[in-house]
Amino acid sequence: MSDQSDRSFWIFNAVVSTAAVGFLGWLLLLREGGGVHADLSFMPGVNAALNATSATLLFLGFVAIRAGRREAHKRLMVSAFAASAVFLVGYVLYHYAHGDTQYQGVGTIRIAYFTILITHVLLSIVMLPMILTTFYLAGRGRFASHKKLARWTLPIWFYVSVTGVIIYFMLRP
Repeated sequence: MSDQSDRSFWIFNAVVSTAAVGFLGWLLLLREGGGVHADLSFMPGVNAALNATSATLLFLGFVAIRAGRREAHKRLMVSAFAASAVFLVGYVLYHYAHGDTQYQGVGTIRIAYFTILITHVLLSIVMLPMILTTFYLAGRGRFASHKKLARWTLPIWFYVSVTGVIIYFMLRP
């Protein structure tokens, strides 16, 4: 039974993760934005706040598990996932309506911006399947495997959340 449910999870994880990356790729690389008459100019600030919230909840979740507070850890991590999910909805809505925001900086700061952006994007691609797998392992009570994977998932998720806030501020005029 476990093998079948594991197989179902892996298929689900692969389909959801591939669909998300494919959709975001289409949204950011192929679709040019516009055509939607809604002023969503407030959304980048909201999204930065959601990223900051996620980072804070991740940190608090780490502190909770280190203190042996498993139930608090679980709630904080689910809340961090919820904040990241709401961020993703806002991100999609904003980019669907407005398209990309071009970075205007020049020189060394431009190199720093694109270094942060590229690492942020690449790590965000692997983040969703890692988060889903980490949650799945915890939900199945496989805490040794959960802990091993969480040692990679947490810093990547935290980095993506924090760099999302940094990118927001770097794009501000």
